Amino acid sequence: MSFESINNILGALENQAEFQKITLFRSLLRCWAEVVGTAATSQTRPISISRDVLFVATSSSAWSNNLSLQRYRLLKQLNAQLPINLIDIRFSTAQWQDVVGQGNYEDERGQFLILQHPSWVGDAGSLQSESEQPQVTDAHTAFENWAKRVKERSHELPLCPQCQCPTPKGELQRWGFCSFCTTKQPPK
Repeated sequence: MSFESINNILGALENQAEFQKITLFRSLLRCWAEVVGTAATSQTRPISISRDVLFVATSSSAWSNNLSLQRYRLLKQLNAQLPINLIDIRFSTAQWQDVVGQGNYEDERGQFLILQHPSWVGDAGSLQSESEQPQVTDAHTAFENWAKRVKERSHELPLCPQCQCPTPKGELQRWGFCSFCTTKQPPK
């Protein structure tokens, strides 16, 4: 695997329309809490952007009504921070149950949800915030650091019985194979 090929792949991905939509939605999520405030952040979840209309799930009809009355102020603040111009915001309780827990990296006890995933291979101490990670300005050095971390993490992992690649124990317990081989299995 060469370093240049990853750059080519990432460059191709960044040019795809779907990737640009994801990037836009992530930038919306980053500024959402700042725009609506901390109280409303815990009671709302942006769901999607379609035809320049933002759809937001709310925990109750009271929140939907309250935020609907503020939507022009919210639109003005969001449009100032986003690369597109939203024309409306629609609030609804309809999708709230679908999104409860999504976007949260911690459960109600403050435990990282990623620790429960079958593909988790690290320890809780390895979850570093961006400020704790060493700042590397050289892309090649960053790639080497990443490759070194991946190699260290996979060193003591058991091998997938099908492809012989290092595999997290949770994946082997759940599927009997690594996640890649599992997706290649014909449906039953």
